[in-house]
This record gives sequence, C-alpha cells and structure tokens, in this order.
Amino acid sequence: MNTIVLRNPLSVYLELIKVRIAALVALSTAAGVVLYSGQLSWPIIPATLGIFLLAAGSAALNEYQERELDRLMRRTEGRPIPAGLVSPSHALKIVVLLMLLGALVLALGTNRTTLALGLLNVVWYNGIYTPLKTRTAYAVFPGALIGAIPPLAGWAAAGGNLLDPQAIILGVVFFVWQIPHFWLLLLNFGQDYERAGFPSLTRTFNRIQLGRLTFMWLAITAMVVMALPLYGIGRSTTVQLLLLGYGGWLLYKSRWLLKPQARSLIYRRAFGYINLYVMLVMLTLVLHRLGILPS
Repeated sequence: MNTIVLRNPLSVYLELIKVRIAALVALSTAAGVVLYSGQLSWPIIPATLGIFLLAAGSAALNEYQERELDRLMRRTEGRPIPAGLVSPSHALKIVVLLMLLGALVLALGTNRTTLALGLLNVVWYNGIYTPLKTRTAYAVFPGALIGAIPPLAGWAAAGGNLLDPQAIILGVVFFVWQIPHFWLLLLNFGQDYERAGFPSLTRTFNRIQLGRLTFMWLAITAMVVMALPLYGIGRSTTVQLLLLGYGGWLLYKSRWLLKPQARSLIYRRAFGYINLYVMLVMLTLVLHRLGILPS
C-alpha cells in the first residue's frame, strides 16, 4: 500500500519536514558563519546543510509526537500524519534518515562543537520543549533556546568561541525574538490550542493583556537588537541607523496590539512584521560583515 495518496508526494514530504521553517533555521546558521568569519567560507556549506537536515528531521519527529493533538486543531489537522497522508511508521523512517544524514554532515564537515549544538537542539526541541508544552503555558521560555542555537552553531562552525560577547548577544537576539513570535501565534490560534488540551496563556490573560505583553516583548527584541553594535556586531553608523529604523517600523506597525479592539487580522500582520524584521536585521548584519554595506 502506498503511504502517500496525493498526486504530488513531494509536497506532502515537504510539509512533513516543515521545509520553510527548516530553511529559515539553516539560514540563521549561515548568518552565524558569516558574522564570525566575515566571508562566505567553506564551513557555511556543511553547517547549513547539516542543520537543515536535523531541523527537518526534528520537525517530522515533532509531528509524529503530536499527531493525536494535531487532529484536534484546525490549524494542524491537515498535516500529513493526522490527515492520514503519511503513516506514523513511515514518518519515523524519514526522521531516522534525516537525523543520521544531518549528524553525518556535521561530523565530517564541521567540528565537534557544531555537531553537539545541532544534536542539543534536537534533544531540546523533541525531548524537552515538545512534552513541556502539554504541561505548562510557559514552555515558550525554555523553548526559545531552540531559536538561539542554530546561529551559534554557525558561529562555532566558522571557528568562533561560544563565550565571545558577540556570540552571546547574537544568541540573546534569537532567544528573545522567539517569545513574541510564539505569543502572536497564540493570539491567532489560542482557541485551537485550548481545544487540543494545551495549557494556554489565553486562560491566564485576556487578549488585551496578552496583546500588550506581546508588544512589550517586541520592544525588548528591538532594544536587544540595538545593542548588537555595542558588542561588535554591525558597528557602523549605517547599520545603527538601519537597526533603529527597523525597530521603529516594527513598533509603529505593531502598535495596534495595544488597542482593545485588536483582532485576528492585527495579530497575523504583527506575526509577519516580526519575522520580516528579524530577516532584515540579519541581512543587514551579514551584508555589513561582508563589506557590502558601508561602515
């Protein structure tokens, strides 16, 4: 019996591994390589590929772990496993293959620190954060570490020390960004989470309070980003002005989160704004490190 029943099996597999998220994780790793080395050096290839494969395997494993809960949420009921497009056993085979390939690429193409960080992210996401989500509404705080590790893996792959102040502030930026990122998802799909039995902050705070808390974390994210040049990342007038402009734009566009009449459309737009903001920040820093942007 064929496991895939759609006409386009590739799209099902790509959905299973959450390819867009895995690609963004890999890009943050590539940014870490460039921000340390200042060039498009060899480690960027195995580090980015290895982290991509591990992130893809981790995403597929997460879908396997949450397949019963996913069936209860409108947002996730169409995913390959809960929709019956991929069997759980077949998904596990894909997980094992991706994990082995990712670990092998990192082991042969980078160094032990990068490999350890890649594996740590898998353990943290699938072994700690995923089960923790069913126990506490505050799992986002330990879970935010998942976003901080990939750029640090890139930093380490290029030969950087994880105790460098630049590495620490880079990790803090990605850590802090995860919190409003997740809370905006929660504002959009809080009822879905509650329906599936997840502990949800929407039971503790009303939407107005949660919107204001999310705006506060957006402001914290912008302030942490503005601190990057103080630690030697993007230390130029051009970059500082751009980072200031990005932060002002983010807060201005997200100001409706402070309004009592904020609705789903506001939350969806703010979710897009925070993701675009982080991409613009990383692109600016990378271009500056490569010498493309003026100092």
